[in-house]
Amino acid sequence: MTMEPRSIAQISVLLQSGALDPVALAEETLAAIRSHPDTTIFLSLLDERAKAEAEAARRRLREGRSRGVLDGVPIAWKDLFDMKGLATTAGSRVLQDAVPAGRDAAVVQALAEAGMVSVGRVNMSEFAFSGLGINPHYGTPRNPASPAGEDRIPGGSSSGSAVAVAAGLVPVAMGTDTGGSVRIPAAFNGIVGYKATRGRYAMDGVFPLARSLDSLGPLCRTVQDAAWIDAAMRGRAPAAMLPRLLPADLSLVIPETVFLDGAEPEVLAAFEDAVEALARAGARIRRQAFPEFSAIFDLMARHGALVTAEAFVLHRARITGPAAAGIDPRVVKRTLLGEKITLSDYLETLDARERLTATFEARLGPDDLLISPTLPHVAPAIRPLIDDEDLFFQTNGKTLRNTLVGNFLDWCGVSLPCGTGADGMPVGLLLSGPRNSDERVLAAAAAVDGWLR
Repeated sequence: MTMEPRSIAQISVLLQSGALDPVALAEETLAAIRSHPDTTIFLSLLDERAKAEAEAARRRLREGRSRGVLDGVPIAWKDLFDMKGLATTAGSRVLQDAVPAGRDAAVVQALAEAGMVSVGRVNMSEFAFSGLGINPHYGTPRNPASPAGEDRIPGGSSSGSAVAVAAGLVPVAMGTDTGGSVRIPAAFNGIVGYKATRGRYAMDGVFPLARSLDSLGPLCRTVQDAAWIDAAMRGRAPAAMLPRLLPADLSLVIPETVFLDGAEPEVLAAFEDAVEALARAGARIRRQAFPEFSAIFDLMARHGALVTAEAFVLHRARITGPAAAGIDPRVVKRTLLGEKITLSDYLETLDARERLTATFEARLGPDDLLISPTLPHVAPAIRPLIDDEDLFFQTNGKTLRNTLVGNFLDWCGVSLPCGTGADGMPVGLLLSGPRNSDERVLAAAAAVDGWLR
């Protein structure tokens, strides 16, 4: 069974008008997931929960008590979000026997209260500690844009979230982003991924990787869909539409430092074509150097990465004990690097982070947003990365390079589809803004997406 890919907005119109029944939609969604040839996308299906939530949505809609545009719309959740009665396994087999959650994570509850129907949990990089999306325990979801006869990576760590949307199985899936884990798979799969400012949502019931960097966001088909999810996760009624911006309303800055280095020619061509189209439409665009970006990588070379330090503290007992035998060796190896990071290294990094964030923000005008390629390359083939550990780590570092800058400096950002690169694989365009500029970034992203599509 196949489903036509649809946005939240398209589904919502049908549900609200009575042309589509929430229960029939939930049943159709679950059937499509079960019949899909890629069995690695979903780790579990929530049949009973989905049926109960869909039946409740049906009653509300029939009685004229709709909870809004999200009522009855299916959603899938990355395996980091607590869901009542289920163990949260974070893409790892060593957590399969964990105590089931006593209640939903705060954002799961918020979207349930908005009327959304949770249909399943999706695959991910183990413990969210990779930008590639490869999982040796549950298999690696295949990027639906892969050329015939070759499986390409989905991107991570929110691999299943991106593929579930790109394959048309659900209109939205929730991800987390510590170094790019929403924006990377969105770019690789040709969909929209929104990373919110860290702390924008309650993190209760979300399995952490690095609390000083962890953020959340949806993967979906349109920016408007992302904005509706954003509002509901904050307990607010979604606005009918995002503010409509004109081209002349946008002031966009292309970072000349780090972001374009070593990018594939086809990626650069797709990006520059998009920039040219926006400039013709009237957007103000300039190029600027940001020495803070290089300084971040110098800092990591001297003191280690924040994510590695915090992941080591979180997983120390697992990766130094018998459980390590059941964990992806690449995750163990990367996490163990945190053992060498001293407290003084960690504190110096935090101090430098504050300074670099302040100096970066001072370089921006009050209305400036950054525009860049989300990634310097398109999704590579899976098999060589599995067979060659050195290639795995090299590719992982390159994949995370652009996006981790945003986590370190507390940006929000939206990755949009931006044409194709080598082998016809999707290219992502990233709009980023300083912390707490989420509404402006979402409105600008919606405008840019509208001009480019």
